[in-house]
Amino acid sequence: MIILGIVLLIVGFLTGISILWTIGIILVVVGVILFALGAAGHAVGGRRHYY
Repeated sequence: MIILGIVLLIVGFLTGISILWTIGIILVVVGVILFALGAAGHAVGGRRHYY
């Protein structure tokens, strides 16, 4: 999710499409939150790890 967000940020920045930029930021933030919760040992959505 983090990688997809970064790719969308780059594509949105290079093409000037603001919706891709916005979706990229949202995906990066959600990916970092899920990664942090998984690394802390909390099960999110019934899963211990997100790959």
